[in-house]
Amino acid sequence: MTSPIAPDLAATARMPLKPRAGVWRRLVQRRLALLGLVIVAVVVAGAILAPWLTGYDPNEQMFDGLTIEGSPLPPNAKFWLGTDLLGRDLLTRILYGARTSLIIGIVANGIALFIGTLVGVTAGYFRGWVGSVLMRFTDLMMAFPALLLAICLAAVFQPSLWIVAMVIALVNWVQTARVIYTETSSLAEREFIDAERTIGASAPRILFRHILPHLLPTIIVWGTLGISTTVLLEATLSFLGIGVQPPTASWGNIIFENQTYFQAAPWLVFFPGAAILALALAFNLIGDALRDILDPTQRGRA
Repeated sequence: MTSPIAPDLAATARMPLKPRAGVWRRLVQRRLALLGLVIVAVVVAGAILAPWLTGYDPNEQMFDGLTIEGSPLPPNAKFWLGTDLLGRDLLTRILYGARTSLIIGIVANGIALFIGTLVGVTAGYFRGWVGSVLMRFTDLMMAFPALLLAICLAAVFQPSLWIVAMVIALVNWVQTARVIYTETSSLAEREFIDAERTIGASAPRILFRHILPHLLPTIIVWGTLGISTTVLLEATLSFLGIGVQPPTASWGNIIFENQTYFQAAPWLVFFPGAAILALALAFNLIGDALRDILDPTQRGRA
C-alpha cells in the first residue's frame, strides 16, 4: 500500500528550486571575491581587446626590438613590458597568451566537469556493480600523478591548443567525480527521492528534475576552482615544451622560451609568471566565496 505521505513528498520534490537570490550581491560584498572578479575581468578584457590595445602582432620580430648586442629590451616607453629574445613585444604576447589560458581553462575544465558529473551521478544513483565499476576506474585514474599522466598523454598526441585542452580534461575529471558521487549517494537515500520512486517516476526524471538541481551549487563551485588548476597545468605543460607549441603565445611557453635570459632579463619570466599567479588566485578567490555562499554548511564560518 502506498504511503499517504508519499504524494506530499513527491509534490514537494517536484517544486522547482527557488533561485538563490542575492548570490551576486553577496559575492561582490566580499572584498577578496571582488578582487578576483576584477582580475578576471581585466584578463578577459585584455584577451578580447588585444588587437586594439597593442599595435603589434604577437609573432612580429621588430628590428628595434633588440639592443645592438642582440639582447632583449627592458620595459620602456615603446615596449611597456620590454621585448623577448626574438625582439617581439612582451605585452602583446602576454595579452594573446591570455586567450590561450582562458580558452583551455574554460574548455578543458568544462569537459572535465561534464565527465566527472556524469560518472559521479551515474555511480551514486545506480550504485551496485555499475557504481563499483565506475568508482574503481575513478580510483585507478586518481592513483596516477596528474602531471605525469598529462605528460604521457601529451607525448602520445601531437600537442596543439585543443589536444592540450582534451589532455587536461582527461586528467582533471576524477576529483569532480568523487565529490559528485558522494553527494549523489546521499541524495539518493533522501525521503523525497523514495517518494518519487514510489509513485513510479523514471530514473531520468529523478536525476534531471531532483538530483541535478541539488548538485548545481557544488558543480558551480568546482567549476570555478577547477579553472585555476587547469590554467596552472596548461602553463606547466607549455613550460615543459609539451603544451601549446610556439609560435602560438602561451604564458607557459613564454617562460619556456626565455628561461635562459632569466638573470639578464628577469622581466621575461616575471611578467608571464605574475599573470599565471594572478589568474589562478582570482579564480580561487571566487570559488572560495561561492562555496561559502552556496554551501549551507559553510555559512557563518567566515
